[in-house]
Amino acid sequence: MDTTVKSRSEILFLYDVTDANPNGDPVEENKPRIDEETGQNIVTDVRLKRTIRDYLYEYKNQEVFIRETRDDDGNLRTKEDRLSDFKDNPDLVREQCIDVRLFGATIAVRKKTMVLTGPVQFKFGRSLHRVDVSYIKGTTVMPSQQERKQGTFTEKYILPYSLIAFYGIVNENAARNQGINLTERDIDLLLEAIWNGTKNLVSTSKMGQMPRLLIRIVHKEKNFHMGELDKRIKFVSSKSDEEIRDISDGRLDITDLVNAIKGHQKEIDKIYYACDERVQLIKDDRNVSLNEVLAEFFVQELSF
Repeated sequence: MDTTVKSRSEILFLYDVTDANPNGDPVEENKPRIDEETGQNIVTDVRLKRTIRDYLYEYKNQEVFIRETRDDDGNLRTKEDRLSDFKDNPDLVREQCIDVRLFGATIAVRKKTMVLTGPVQFKFGRSLHRVDVSYIKGTTVMPSQQERKQGTFTEKYILPYSLIAFYGIVNENAARNQGINLTERDIDLLLEAIWNGTKNLVSTSKMGQMPRLLIRIVHKEKNFHMGELDKRIKFVSSKSDEEIRDISDGRLDITDLVNAIKGHQKEIDKIYYACDERVQLIKDDRNVSLNEVLAEFFVQELSF
């Protein structure tokens, strides 16, 4: 029997994008989102959750509430229409839809609104370096309605490279207090969707994304988490930030992260991880592996 999540855990996820747009801003010509002050690339939590939902529905046969559905005439269905698939019963939605158990939802039923705050939440992702935005202009052989004698121009904005870090928390209290039966199986599927879902983003704008590092730290101390794991890692390169074009152009410094984990050894129960073979990890300027530097913990490599 699957076990209900009883402990808090933290998630750190790093992935990179090459010659693509990880998250366009619709009010800025779909340009990649950039923090103008720091030059860092920003990816919203909504984009990551979309990746997770799509993978769980398309590859793992999991029911997902927030997804595009259409009626017989091809029109998009509303949330209310979608709720009718579950007999207008929010409890059925909560029980059957993994995305609601993970991320929550706002559902209106008979002039009442059910608001579930999902036990799994992510901050915005940020690149670990300043990025360079490139403008690409091309042509298509298909003419537009106005210019039937020749093809039309295409244009898009891409990032030559961006290494992005996401930080999230699995909050057991949010699940318990709202009657959400979040299970360890749900979290296993979540982690798989983060990793494999990122690789399966093969659209024109998303092609070129690769997962690089995923860590889940499970705590045994109630109501405890370290916080800000994404700020405890650095991407160290001899190149300037805007010149970086590949994960091999630098090394991932996990010194602060490892020191923080060791400083809270009594509160930590287990650590799960996946690490791409092309990533070079360093601690105190020395090449290391997670198994090596966390030998005193229960550490398990994830296999997807």
